Amino acid sequence: MPRLPKRNHNGGPPLDDYKGPAWGKGDPHRFMHWRSAHKAAWKPKSRDIALFRLAKAEAVGLTYEEYTLELLERGHHLSADDGTRVDEIKRSRKRRGFSHFD
Repeated sequence: MPRLPKRNHNGGPPLDDYKGPAWGKGDPHRFMHWRSAHKAAWKPKSRDIALFRLAKAEAVGLTYEEYTLELLERGHHLSADDGTRVDEIKRSRKRRGFSHFD
């Protein structure tokens, strides 16, 4: 019997550390849709939006990826007033092994 996903799980496959398709482990159609949605979420709508995000990220001391992830997850553009949240993101770098950014 297949394992049921956790209550908060959205039903999509894991997309972090992608090591190839999971054809033998589920519905390939669902996998392809989730992978496509993941790529679309990370692609900025225009060059100007990418440059805007980069400038905002540099202003608060984050990478483009960290800033964009915060925007995608919480829908909030970080600013200098969000120092507590920025510090949390920087601390999570060390847990993930990205301390070379500091």
